[in-house]
Amino acid sequence: MSGRGPGQTELINIYIVDDSAVARQHLKHIFEADSSIKVIGEASSGEEAVEFVKAERPDVITMDIKMAGMDGHEATSRIMETHPVPIVIVSANYNRDQVEQSFRAIEAGALAIVEKPPGLGHADYERSARELISTVKLMSEVRVVRRWRKNRRLPLAPKEPFDEAKNIKAVLMGASTGGPPVLQTVLSGFKADFPAPILVVQHITKGFIEGMIEWLGAVISLPISLARDGERALPGRVYFAPDDCHMGVDATGRFVLSTEAPENGIKPSISFLFRSALETYGGEVVAVLLTGMGKDGAEEMKKIRDMGGVTIIQDKESSVVYGMPGEAARLGGAAYVLPPERIPSKIEGIVKVREKR
Repeated sequence: MSGRGPGQTELINIYIVDDSAVARQHLKHIFEADSSIKVIGEASSGEEAVEFVKAERPDVITMDIKMAGMDGHEATSRIMETHPVPIVIVSANYNRDQVEQSFRAIEAGALAIVEKPPGLGHADYERSARELISTVKLMSEVRVVRRWRKNRRLPLAPKEPFDEAKNIKAVLMGASTGGPPVLQTVLSGFKADFPAPILVVQHITKGFIEGMIEWLGAVISLPISLARDGERALPGRVYFAPDDCHMGVDATGRFVLSTEAPENGIKPSISFLFRSALETYGGEVVAVLLTGMGKDGAEEMKKIRDMGGVTIIQDKESSVVYGMPGEAARLGGAAYVLPPERIPSKIEGIVKVREKR
């Protein structure tokens, strides 16, 4: 069992779960090239992993999805119900079935999805290996809690009181670590006739955003798609920033996708979206920052609030990581602090004020 704690420099103990011996050896080689990581075990099946965590507590588990017998989704569910451990899904982004199962594992409590690195000598090997190592290091510091299986139907949230009337032109959302299941909760709360476009930036490994959209599309009422350059942002639709492109809007309400340099080390950037929408719509927006590491979008949220926009952050108790929302709160950028299930009701209340007036 690990004795690591905040600020400590002990080795990060990793447990690898993959039904391919070649893949396990490949991952072990990547991890052990980093002096701060120790591989404390391997499993070829979900059943082995579930049994292992009963006796040992690794700092992180890397979990394959497609395995004979108990697959990665089921193993994640069992572990998070009984002996919760930070789990990183390591999956092939080109396999549609694996991507769907990966997001079901995220729903069950896994923290992140990372592309399975290609072999040595591949042009993408170094980048992919660095991303995997960086992700497991970050996730090793996340405190996880026991997760119970739940029906996909979410309970109705109480109606939120409102105290301001706003002419809302767009709803902006940003999320990072832990974001996909929170976005599922938030977006599921909007009715099909919602009268404004919802623009979303989710920090996620390249190649998985389309799979995430398919997964969300099965459970929310609003149409959902990737934003396309020059397309008009329509009311009652959800648009996600695509891979490797910042998403903004111009004066006509059309999307502008930019390949400019990353902001806050990230592309697409929440800061870019918030700033672009502020320039186009002024304070006639709702800006939402959800769980995630770092500070992307926090300063721009403060500017939106200063311009009269409505600003909402996810509360600390429900956030996997309170980085982005916490930074916005520190800067004074948050008008409301809410758990995910109360966010859509608050937004709809504000938009309905606009309609009645």
